[in-house]
Amino acid sequence: MKKILKIIFRIFLILTLLVILILIGSYRKDISPEILVEKYADQNSFFLKVNGLNVHVKIKGEGEPIFLIHGSFSSLHTWEAWEKELSPYFMTISMDLPGHGLTGPDPGKGYGISDYSALVFGIADQLDLDEFHVAGNSMGGGVALKMASDHPERILSLNLIDASFPAKQRNSGSQKPSGNLISSITKLAQNPIFSNLLLKCTPKFIFRMNMEQVFFDQAKIKEESVTRYYELIRREGNRQATIDRLTTRKSYEIDFKRLKMPVLIMWGEEDRWIPLERGKQLAADIPGAKLKVFERAGHVPMEEIPTETVREYLSFLGIQLDMDYFSAPKYLSYVP
Repeated sequence: MKKILKIIFRIFLILTLLVILILIGSYRKDISPEILVEKYADQNSFFLKVNGLNVHVKIKGEGEPIFLIHGSFSSLHTWEAWEKELSPYFMTISMDLPGHGLTGPDPGKGYGISDYSALVFGIADQLDLDEFHVAGNSMGGGVALKMASDHPERILSLNLIDASFPAKQRNSGSQKPSGNLISSITKLAQNPIFSNLLLKCTPKFIFRMNMEQVFFDQAKIKEESVTRYYELIRREGNRQATIDRLTTRKSYEIDFKRLKMPVLIMWGEEDRWIPLERGKQLAADIPGAKLKVFERAGHVPMEEIPTETVREYLSFLGIQLDMDYFSAPKYLSYVP
């Protein structure tokens, strides 16, 4: 028995050392905001002073405003395909939440759902927008829910895409998402040794693994997207902000009875982070909500299958398009 325990201990020690060596070998310094702004901002980018922070905001189109809120570890770039199709009919407003993308860290560590909700309202106030539509994915869906719960009079409609939301006690045994990479990273971040390593040692393969979990169709993962996620997390201050966010979770509440606006819930049937059962529960919690499930899609369907999802959202907003609008032109050829 002692020999078996020694063998197990040695294996554990070797594996631990291998992990540490991999992390040390993946040491990468921070990237300055100036370099990243040059690469990832565009002509629609603005930096608005909101609650003392310079928030990276992208605004496209004209018409009724739609706020697009990204999820954890992501950035406003996750909405690029949607912005292209929505902006001919609406004004789209996306932002990098504090601790993400080009916005960078918040000295006050305002990384909770309530903090983010207040920030988006702050952006709306800066832009002098009283009413607007809101769409959010994952953590961004939680932010959208909080906004609608706190100020339903300002929300024209709500679109929740594989959204996170507070678990209720009645089904607590089935509320937790299945195991995923983020939950593992969260546990590591709570360990002082690993959290210090993660501040400087960030393996790029983690971001590919992350995308492999949130996408159902692995062939749709683009290398430039992996690189973008990898580089934006290394924006000065973002890694520390991520650790702060993961280790200081703030609770929040949603009053579902206040959600009287039209609500569309979208869910990827193959979501490995927040299972479809949670989406069904969310639909049951919001009277009158419509649930649309997309086959062969994971946790970020607006990024994995943008054509199908934006078409559904446009229809929900009252824009009826020819089904062939999104299709590539078909040519007849008689060349043998």
